[in-house]
Amino acid sequence: MKILFIGDSITDAGRDRSVPSDLGDGYVSLLAEKLRPLYEDKEFTFANRGVTGNRIADIAARLDECLAEKADVVVLLAGVNDVWHKYTDGADFDAQKFAECYAAVAEKIKASGAKLVIAEPFLLDVPDKKRMRREFNEVVAAVKAAAQKYADAYIALDEIFAGVSQAVSVSAYSPDGIHPTHRAARLIADNLIKKIRPFID
Repeated sequence: MKILFIGDSITDAGRDRSVPSDLGDGYVSLLAEKLRPLYEDKEFTFANRGVTGNRIADIAARLDECLAEKADVVVLLAGVNDVWHKYTDGADFDAQKFAECYAAVAEKIKASGAKLVIAEPFLLDVPDKKRMRREFNEVVAAVKAAAQKYADAYIALDEIFAGVSQAVSVSAYSPDGIHPTHRAARLIADNLIKKIRPFID
């Protein structure tokens, strides 16, 4: 079984792109480490195709290359850069265009025959990211809408992180509100495993 991960820096996690089998040092490698022992009689291939800095249009532009890998399950985690880059780089953000592009990506993945697991993008409550929240909520709404139409499974990560960070400092999960700590990466991996296992059993 082949599981393919598509996304931005949260998925990329410092992987060596010159080595296609490298999974990086984030939730993808943690998921692989946790999933393999659960199915000792199954052979898994994991492919990390996260690219740091990618917005949804960037993912759309390279999607054919990703889907050529013929994965059985595709995990899509993207969206935060579409808002963040507005504030860091002055990039345009249009909620309607984002929604259309995200839905087109989800539809194309689904049409490939793979099981599609959509992981909601997340933004933790740190002071310098509060200004992003209104537009980020539009991103989350668009992702949810696409998931309702095309996803085989959905993980509400923004909601999950909002809940767990009530009891523990936000810094335990992210230093900047966007990039996950090892603890947060474990949480993502554990939630993804729950959603992926029905496609294996």
